[in-house]
Amino acid sequence: MDFGDTPEEAALRANAREWLKAHAPAHEIPAGLDLSELELVERGRAWQRALYDGGYAGIHLPKTLGGRGGTTIEAVVFGEEEAKFQLPKGAFISIGLGMAVPVIGKHGDDAQRARFVEATLKGEMTWCQLFSEPSAGSDLANLRTKAVRDGEAWVVNGQKVWSSWAHAVDWGLLVVRTDPTAPKHKGLSFFVVDMKSPGIEVRPIRQISGASDFNETFLTDVRIPDANRIGALGEGWACCMTVLTGERLGSGSPKSAMRPIIDYAASVPCGEGVALDSPAVRLALGSALAQERGGRFLEARLRTMLSRGEDPGALAGMVKYAYAGRQQKALGLAMEIGGAGALAAPVGDAAAAKLHYDYIWSAVMRIGGGADEVLKNQIAERVLGMPGEMRTDKNVPFDQL
Repeated sequence: MDFGDTPEEAALRANAREWLKAHAPAHEIPAGLDLSELELVERGRAWQRALYDGGYAGIHLPKTLGGRGGTTIEAVVFGEEEAKFQLPKGAFISIGLGMAVPVIGKHGDDAQRARFVEATLKGEMTWCQLFSEPSAGSDLANLRTKAVRDGEAWVVNGQKVWSSWAHAVDWGLLVVRTDPTAPKHKGLSFFVVDMKSPGIEVRPIRQISGASDFNETFLTDVRIPDANRIGALGEGWACCMTVLTGERLGSGSPKSAMRPIIDYAASVPCGEGVALDSPAVRLALGSALAQERGGRFLEARLRTMLSRGEDPGALAGMVKYAYAGRQQKALGLAMEIGGAGALAAPVGDAAAAKLHYDYIWSAVMRIGGGADEVLKNQIAERVLGMPGEMRTDKNVPFDQL
């Protein structure tokens, strides 16, 4: 694989740089600016609308879905240039683009695509993911939230947890159990739900970082029209896999984590010089940078598979697994370089405060979108062909487990 830009990609990169230079500064968030979560979402909507108006929303989506009709690699090229600006990007936008649009585009019908896709690309609809439950995290198919048919609607009861930005978005991607007599993976169905529906209660969870962008979501007699069901009855697990493939391939970041850390090491006083003068620090940073480059090449390779119409399957989990561990290790290294100054950032030191926050947040990536242990099992079984773990629930009706 050639990791350099093709002539077409180089032209896109040049055009993207010019467009971003003209439009991105008006939407940038200055370092240290403290925004409420709702303010951040509104800024994210505005930036997404600017991208849509500029022809840069959904670069890799077909034109029939409102996208640009480009390749996945072209989307990566634009993402790399966009990442050079401090823009209001977050799960409230990425869940819609990376999860909602792919699952609706693949499994939805024409009416659903017309209703949801363009509005999402414009930033008019924001999304959350209602998957995990108190008893269904790593084993998602163990979920207990149920939906019962009532005429042209479904009545949903249950609880979801770790619902990112559920308190601030418009719609949710919801997987529920519609047939408890079927084996657990086969009795699931997939819906989209208006988060303002009667019976939905969202309770923010206070995190160690001080933020509350995760939530518990309770659904009590929530009525969802059958028109909001994505795919056929019992096709919920296939829809989930479409969502999770997008999430895992999107877990890497177009923004280098190591470049800011190297710059940080060049600014931290150490003896008569700075931390970057130390051979041990340079060795550690060089090793981490090499791992980051390797991860980027792996991600580019798998995205190329997607652009050719190939399914990376469990290989997508390798991107997420490698990125999560690499990110936590790199930020831990930055904390060591910063010493006490990184642990207790002086008031007004926005760079040190962000480093502290990012380090705390990095632990989340080892769990969200598939815990490390689950992904290692999938890679072992589905990529390396190793024997699967013993299972006692295979082909057993869920209501008998």
